Amino acid sequence: MVHLLPSPSFRKQLCMLLLASFPFWGNGQTTYPQEAFRSPMDIPLILAGTFGELRSNHFHSGIDIKTQQRQGLPIYAIGDGSVTRIKISHWGYGKAIYIAHPNGYTSVYGHLQKFSPEIEAYIKAVQYQKKSYQVEVFPDLGEVSVKKGDVIAYGGNTGGSSGPHLHFEIRSSVSEKPTNPLLYGLEVRDATNPVLEKVYAYPLSEDAQVNQSESKVEVQFTRQTDGSYLAETVFAAGEIGFGFKGFDRQDMAANKNGVYSVTLKVNGKVYTDYDFETFSFGETRYINTLIDYEHFGRYRQRVQKCFKSAGNKLNIYNTLYNEGRIAIQEGLSYSATLVLKDLAGNETKVIIPVKGKKQPVQTAKGRIKTEHYLIAGKNNNYDLGAAKVYFPANTFYENFYLDLKKGNDTVTIHNNKVPAHRKFTLTFDVKKYSASERKQLFIARLDSKGRPSHATTYKRGNSFTTKTRSLGAYTLVKDSIAPKIRPKNFKQGQWLNNYSYLSLHISDDLSGVKRYSATLNGEWILMEYEPKTNTLTYNFDDLILNKTQCELKVTVTDNVGNATTEEYAFSRK
Repeated sequence: MVHLLPSPSFRKQLCMLLLASFPFWGNGQTTYPQEAFRSPMDIPLILAGTFGELRSNHFHSGIDIKTQQRQGLPIYAIGDGSVTRIKISHWGYGKAIYIAHPNGYTSVYGHLQKFSPEIEAYIKAVQYQKKSYQVEVFPDLGEVSVKKGDVIAYGGNTGGSSGPHLHFEIRSSVSEKPTNPLLYGLEVRDATNPVLEKVYAYPLSEDAQVNQSESKVEVQFTRQTDGSYLAETVFAAGEIGFGFKGFDRQDMAANKNGVYSVTLKVNGKVYTDYDFETFSFGETRYINTLIDYEHFGRYRQRVQKCFKSAGNKLNIYNTLYNEGRIAIQEGLSYSATLVLKDLAGNETKVIIPVKGKKQPVQTAKGRIKTEHYLIAGKNNNYDLGAAKVYFPANTFYENFYLDLKKGNDTVTIHNNKVPAHRKFTLTFDVKKYSASERKQLFIARLDSKGRPSHATTYKRGNSFTTKTRSLGAYTLVKDSIAPKIRPKNFKQGQWLNNYSYLSLHISDDLSGVKRYSATLNGEWILMEYEPKTNTLTYNFDDLILNKTQCELKVTVTDNVGNATTEEYAFSRK
């Protein structure tokens, strides 16, 4: 059972307590308690996602536990502790709860359907006080306490989830760094080796080549009788590196998950060795330097590089010799061995023979030059006619030729094959538009098919500005159509005696829904919004109705201020 105990703040004492209790080995490696925590669910743990898995602009900071394709399964506190954070958001983790444990760790549970009755009552009181579905609270230590095995919530599909599952994390309560939850004794059946799909060789130095190419080449490989792989001989000169595309798979699941560790040896010497035991949230965006981002932009496939690129500040490496770059000398032979492992020790190995041999180049390096050479370490401003773009220093990881296209209404800023680490500023001049026209205009990013998507637009005088990390085409778009509202499970004037909830569908055709509100008999009510299905839901248990004849009023506003209000009458005893 969850215990709600009002108490004063203990945050300072908590920090001191955790610093004293967080365990370390003398050699600097962290030990992880194997029996302190129970599983967060009472079903076999089958993973839809692993820790450190490669995601868009970040590493996955937990494990995704399958919930048998359904919602409502109980979620348990893995140990005694105190709820230190509850967050409800339309995206991200959706409904999430954070529990600090006395041994120095914090567990995180995301994409929840709802909380336990006690916690649900606690957070709904906050929502009604703030008149907002999206809230974030930080209860004082001891204010909301739980015991190991207490039901704290029920599994769901809220937030950025693409299907019912539990996102589960274990973090250090001091550093807030997430660690791989499978290091704490959780049982996941895994006797399946990682899968190696592709191997690539990269010429890295100015004079380098691989198989008569100055650009990366795919290396073919075949399976051997012992289960390992042998690649075709690579003929190379200069400094080269390797990359791969692959995934891991646990037993009882077909999901393509991330591998735990990667090791590259050359003639028996470790050149690159990294794993996903832990990382910091501050470095997670540097994933864009670990993968071949140009390849990702072109094919939407993530190739992991076994060498360190410019701007890479990741701390996941255990060993990194010569930045993972292999210096090939003419006439010498090399044996590169790439090993992918999962946390259970299953491994997949490919041996890549390399011979130092300079050959006539048949595929020259694709050198695209423009009039704009961007120095990554400096501030950069560009005038694009209809708009101006400002890149703060270190927006990008390395210098490159920037492709810009001017326009009267639409401008193009390079393409999606280069990652931006920091947000840059794009400003449109809108003085040619009247005041009434400006109210309905917004900055939009155009996808590859020319379809616009709303970019948060700051309006000041003759300037519209957006801050973004996405390169590509931008334009100004007019939205004059208000959102739409329609009831899903009831009709105007209907008796709703046996109904437990009301459901409405809301949508906007262009700039998107910005906010919504509803009243029942003149009182504000909590409507839960699920943007994946464009659904607003009101639970009758939230508010005691003292009227037989009820009036529901719903208002939805889009991102440029167009608003729609609908009123519905229904009866209920």
